[in-house]
Amino acid sequence: MENFLGLPLEKQNIIIDAALTCFGTNSYKKASIRDIAAAAGVSKALIFHYFGTKKALYLYLVDRCIHIIMNEVEEKFDNTVTDFFDRIKLSTSIEVAVMKKHPGILSFLDSMYFENDDEVKAEIKAILANSQGESLKNKIAFEGTDTSKFKDDIDPELVMKILTLLTNGYLSKMPKTGIDLDALCEEFDEYINLFKRNFYKEKYL
Repeated sequence: MENFLGLPLEKQNIIIDAALTCFGTNSYKKASIRDIAAAAGVSKALIFHYFGTKKALYLYLVDRCIHIIMNEVEEKFDNTVTDFFDRIKLSTSIEVAVMKKHPGILSFLDSMYFENDDEVKAEIKAILANSQGESLKNKIAFEGTDTSKFKDDIDPELVMKILTLLTNGYLSKMPKTGIDLDALCEEFDEYINLFKRNFYKEKYL
């Protein structure tokens, strides 16, 4: 890994983007180091030199993707926004901006969340558990949020669970390639607006 991290950032990103795309399109088992190397324009031996094994490369990508997104959200999130749904929209727009920089992230994360290969699924679960992603999500949704806007019989935490299930279900049905992130964001905003109209008190609409 030291040799890989010593490369110029541009060269690192070429290899990372190639690996994200190959794993995201083909799954862990079907993706090959040969295909990743070809997509990156380097030799297969060089990929093994940098990462040792396909599994090590894959788990590095899992950890890197999660931290890239989390760091970007933490850095750019505006904590002065107090509306629950506006906060969700803001965090989503930040994540989409990250995915535009690294187009392979979305398909990779989609594939990763539903990856069942015994060689990596336990490690994926451990990385996700240690990433603090759930606590960041709850912080964005609820820390400093004005939940008084919700109707009295609406539980904001239940709304957050519904949004999470909706997102996961949507991701599972997306194509592996050719995803229009802007269209995806617009559609998600429509869902958020629908929730807002139905879950907020009328005076806040």
